[in-house]
Amino acid sequence: MTINEIVLLLKASQATGLTTLQEIILRSSWAGKTYTNIASEAHYDEERVKKIAANLWQLLSAFCKEPINQSNFRQTLENHRLSKAHQQLVKEFNKAATAISLEFLSGAVSLNSRFYIPRPPIEELAYAEMAKPGSLICIKAPKKMGKSSLILRLLTRANNQGFRTVTLNFQQADKAVFASLETFLRWFCTNVSRELQLEPKFNDYWNEDIDSKISFSIYFQEYLLSALESPLVLILDEVDWVFEHQEIVEELLALVRSWYERGKGLEIWQKLRLVLVYSREILVPIKLNQSFLNIGLLIKLPPFTKEQVVDLALRHGLDWTNSKNADNLMAMVGGYPYLVRLALYHLVGKGGLEGDLEQLLQQAPTETGIYHEYLRQYLLALQDEPELGDAFYEVIKATSYIKLEPALAYKLQSIGLINLEGDVYDGLCLRSTPACELYRLYFRQYLKKSESLNNNCIERLF
Repeated sequence: MTINEIVLLLKASQATGLTTLQEIILRSSWAGKTYTNIASEAHYDEERVKKIAANLWQLLSAFCKEPINQSNFRQTLENHRLSKAHQQLVKEFNKAATAISLEFLSGAVSLNSRFYIPRPPIEELAYAEMAKPGSLICIKAPKKMGKSSLILRLLTRANNQGFRTVTLNFQQADKAVFASLETFLRWFCTNVSRELQLEPKFNDYWNEDIDSKISFSIYFQEYLLSALESPLVLILDEVDWVFEHQEIVEELLALVRSWYERGKGLEIWQKLRLVLVYSREILVPIKLNQSFLNIGLLIKLPPFTKEQVVDLALRHGLDWTNSKNADNLMAMVGGYPYLVRLALYHLVGKGGLEGDLEQLLQQAPTETGIYHEYLRQYLLALQDEPELGDAFYEVIKATSYIKLEPALAYKLQSIGLINLEGDVYDGLCLRSTPACELYRLYFRQYLKKSESLNNNCIERLF
């Protein structure tokens, strides 16, 4: 058996499935890590890890009809094959999962979906940080990488612990909100107040004779936080939309830092647990940028590994354990969650035959491929911003990495079109490459220099 088969077997056989920590223990033990290592990496007490592990070894011993412990876990189970009964159990599990959860991809992966792939130890690190008084979590990843799914799970964990929760999505704010810092801060306070079912009380706490940032902090401390008996998890989503307004983002990040620092010494500010969610680097004056990025917990969501792609395929009822299918799919789309799931969605609809995957990959970068509608939106966006389109064109036609201006590079990275390695050097970003082969092949056909990127080019796609 492989570790993926073991995890899937336990998920299929347990009414409550597996917790994230249980899966971490299984996968880490398979990799030869000690309980001390596992506890340290997952930020759990070692005794708790040992207790949960002991239960897992009992379950596996019952399945294999021989004693299983951490020391013989991998050696013993690698030589075992799933029995016919267990194969049927996994098959029924996948069949039920497919019947219940196979929906076209849209937004966050639901809490009860069997298609959510944890990325240990990210979830457990986020949960542990959120439980700390006055904590700050920054979640950074390109579009379609799973930020919304992680936020949904953070909110659920917070609600289950009795915390109050508020989510502000800056993308939903009108343009007028960003007209001035004063307008932005009042909008911010109004929306948090209403989410907490409190009446906005600016007359009592907002002094127009003093700096608006001071009024903003007074409003939070003396009104909002004072009214709460339990901690408040405040999620600021789509912070990228604030990045377009230099003055506002500088002041907002300065306020975030000041709140975080106050939380170290003032009990009332320890009620606040901040989560910032964004897709690109924060391009603000370097002194502020550096001081902001070295506080709190920074989480970067990585692409799926091959192991995770095989796991996701199994959850769709496709056994790719001993085939090259996962390698072939990843060679085209990398480990990008949305692109991988969209392929599996279509394959399951066709029965999941290898020939279907070969045909899917051949058509992927064309107008008849399953990604066409998704890629067309990118093309339209690049048409609206010719400078961005020109920069991406340079990346996809290059035979090696190229250097781009930071603002363009980070914007292309934020929408998921390129990968970046290295830091800013002499005003240029290092190692800009296409995020995956699909993008290189597709956009190479349609994307031209801005002088030829016109409506005639776009019309070919309709």
